[in-house]
Amino acid sequence: MSGLLGAVLVGVGGGVGAAARFWLADTVRARRPDGFPWGTWIVNAVGSLLIGLVTGWFVLSGEASPWQLLLAVGVCGGFTTFSTSIVETATMLRGGRPVRAVVHALSTLTVSVLAVAGGLVLVAAALG
Repeated sequence: MSGLLGAVLVGVGGGVGAAARFWLADTVRARRPDGFPWGTWIVNAVGSLLIGLVTGWFVLSGEASPWQLLLAVGVCGGFTTFSTSIVETATMLRGGRPVRAVVHALSTLTVSVLAVAGGLVLVAAALG
């Protein structure tokens, strides 16, 4: 699907995902005020798992539908945030915390890739 309907589905899903990201990251930040960007880290890990599950379902089941645009590209795309993670890493570097910055960058990337892969594996196992 493409065109106007696809753009609307992605836009609506993206708005829902971004609002959920803001709420979750803000909630985590309030509970973990240690200066490490746990909110963004958790959002990206959870969002990557969801992207793996949703994408796996549509790819492996062969059911291409507008739901894939809404859920995977829209909601999950709006929920995860690579750019915020990079800004947080750069802020830690500028703040004289290079080790924390490297740990954040590498762990975000590693966990996110593993979460997507895990979601794909779970769906493959479920669909047998």
